[in-house]
Amino acid sequence: MTTFSDLGLIEPLLRALTAEGYSVPTPIQQQAIPMLLEGRDMLGIAQTGTGKTAAFALPILQRMAANRIKAAPRCPRALILTPTRELAVQIGEGFATYGKHLGFKRAVIYGGVGQGAQVSAMNAGVDILVATPGRLLDLMNQRHVNLQHVEFLVLDEADRMLDMGFIRDVKVIVSKIVAARQTLLFSATMPEAVMSLAKGILKNYERIEVTPQSTTVERIEQRVMFVARDDKRRLLSELLKDKAVTRALVFTRTKHAANRVAEHLIKSGVSADAIHGNKSQNARQRSLNDFKAGKARVLVATDIAARGIDVDGISHVINFELPADPESYVHRIGRTARAGAVGVAIAFCDADEVGDLRAIERTTRQTITVDTTHAFHAAHIATRSERDSPRSRNGRPAGKPSGGNRPPQGNRNSRGGRGGSGGGGRPWENRSRAT
Repeated sequence: MTTFSDLGLIEPLLRALTAEGYSVPTPIQQQAIPMLLEGRDMLGIAQTGTGKTAAFALPILQRMAANRIKAAPRCPRALILTPTRELAVQIGEGFATYGKHLGFKRAVIYGGVGQGAQVSAMNAGVDILVATPGRLLDLMNQRHVNLQHVEFLVLDEADRMLDMGFIRDVKVIVSKIVAARQTLLFSATMPEAVMSLAKGILKNYERIEVTPQSTTVERIEQRVMFVARDDKRRLLSELLKDKAVTRALVFTRTKHAANRVAEHLIKSGVSADAIHGNKSQNARQRSLNDFKAGKARVLVATDIAARGIDVDGISHVINFELPADPESYVHRIGRTARAGAVGVAIAFCDADEVGDLRAIERTTRQTITVDTTHAFHAAHIATRSERDSPRSRNGRPAGKPSGGNRPPQGNRNSRGGRGGSGGGGRPWENRSRAT
């Protein structure tokens, strides 16, 4: 078994990893770290939860430590671009954790808050800068940030930056960085525009793909529950009565729906909060911190707000509303079963979402197991779905049970005997791998 000490990392980094309980690198870390230590450019195709933050943070920290330079005002040596504020904060925390014995100065800059503290941090000198494209470009235009000394450039979640309209800003930012740099680009999917961007900024790069494009994580037990739209909130309340649902991330399509679902859960006695774009950055960070700390058992989120959520121990992802974009489903359920753990993903499907469900199954090349054991099963929707769907892998029609009277939070799935989180084990307790 490969360990972090086998990858050529220096002692301060190994000490930090050991303190966090990390000993076994994930596949992307095993492949990326030795290559990045050599200074190669890299294109990484990896879904969330594969450990890509450590895959790039550890070698960058080690290479910076090998050539120590005093942090200069407004001139970072490493720049990490991310699409969302939450992801920027979490990557900044990752660098702080892994580099705590190296003494590098860090700054995280993003929009939605005043720029005063961010400007002060840049003026004091920064080695590592984590930023969202919009705010970074603003500060560059005001001459608070100078990228002429950047040695390491990371573009994380490039496909989401494309979706959010940031690619033009990214190209402007990259054009201000010297060509003599090490560049890394990560993306869960590889649409043509992202591939074009990669070819334009990477030189003699290595491509690493740790999960086949558009497929879901094998450790996730996926189920779909057909339910009338008006019964969804009651079904959610019933599911949350199961103590196996220790920490749940619930997805809605809209900000308004996220608020309504969170309010319903709170009235039902469930500790819950909502996170979406209408909340201030401080409010969003408080909600995320409460979720991490266990003060909120359920976090209800929209897709954009949740893109950067990287929280250990999410036992269940519940799609209260199915996304219109099948790729978003893959990103959503990837919030559970992270870093070697297992998890459960449950999709609610009403009559208007049958087409979305079929699009997800085509994209993921999987037929999602139907759960008919819940009290709100809508047989007429399941029957309609069956007309548009191939038969499930075990040969049963989609509207019939696929395993006896398995409870809603069942503890086994049909693939290779892997367990969900409803049994006696605690998958969220696996902390052997860095994120």
